[in-house]
Amino acid sequence: LHTAASRVGALDLGFLPGEGGKDFAGIIEACGAREIDVVYNLGADEFDAKQLNGAFVIYQGSHGDVGARHADVIFPGAAYTEQSAIFVNTEGRAQIANRASFPPGEAREDWAILRALSDHVGHRLPYDDLFALRRAMIVDAPALGCIDQIGGEEAGFDLAAVGSEAAMSEPGFISPITDYYLTNPIARASQTMAECSAMFAGVNKLAAE
Repeated sequence: LHTAASRVGALDLGFLPGEGGKDFAGIIEACGAREIDVVYNLGADEFDAKQLNGAFVIYQGSHGDVGARHADVIFPGAAYTEQSAIFVNTEGRAQIANRASFPPGEAREDWAILRALSDHVGHRLPYDDLFALRRAMIVDAPALGCIDQIGGEEAGFDLAAVGSEAAMSEPGFISPITDYYLTNPIARASQTMAECSAMFAGVNKLAAE
């Protein structure tokens, strides 16, 4: 199972290293060797962001977590409740979320930030509103147009092409979550979640004693 938010949707969109590109470990290594000039961090906070310090880091996110603290430039993005979007859950089911409130201050919806930036770097993206963006996105990834469904053959998804047969490794599955209440930037910015985490830690300590 995937353990990072947005990973399933990113895979649907083909967010994988292209020819000559680098995976996560490769980016970290290249930053340490100062072989990468710029890193654009799209809200990735679940790693030691100090490892990017060899590059100029642009961070786009909503809650100023670890990634923002180690960035040279911050583009304030809207939280998921502050923008209309299509999200993909762990099983690959596309779901529509409607904006519940407007982002504060100078924060903008994520797509709008990228669209504005594209003008400044001379590679204008071919959409000016959310509807045009969704049309283009569904052309590239038809499964994202199958709302509340798991995209099948009609969406261009071929299960037979995914992975390969192999024996189960040892040891068994181990949960990567050490603190359920602090698993993402929004939770870590919440006083309520901090209190829940402290209470849970106290319960575990008593149980251990």
